[in-house]
Amino acid sequence: MDDEAWMAIALEEARAAAAVGDVPVGALVVRDGSIIGRGRNRRELDRDPTAHAEIVALRDAAQALGHWRVEATLFVTQEPCAMCAGAIVNARIARLVYGCANPKAGAVATLYTIVTDPRLNHRAEVRGGVRAAECAEVLSQFFAELRRGPSY
Repeated sequence: MDDEAWMAIALEEARAAAAVGDVPVGALVVRDGSIIGRGRNRRELDRDPTAHAEIVALRDAAQALGHWRVEATLFVTQEPCAMCAGAIVNARIARLVYGCANPKAGAVATLYTIVTDPRLNHRAEVRGGVRAAECAEVLSQFFAELRRGPSY
């Protein structure tokens, strides 16, 4: 499968997050052509500020592998924040593929460049903008509905 096809699966995770009231961000960890980790935002569901899609997917992948060095490709529908970018470095992610930019918290290319910073002990290859319009639309729809409030 290509990056666009993997991102389509990450978008399914994002939509599942929205369905339970969490911000629709989805993530996959892929190694050797197989999904070894899945995640979606679960902050509201788990009442956990660290339950971002990337963190959930990395934890899932590390459990599947039996060690913390994930060394795989991470697909995520939105550019990771600083916390998630740090986790990407610490998990030794080889490649990061993300959908839309994150203008308020993006720590890969928008506000910071954590995953490619040469001062750190690991850097990931990065490809941004994969299915960006679709990823952004899922987020836009979620926040538009949130602003409208409940429909009775």
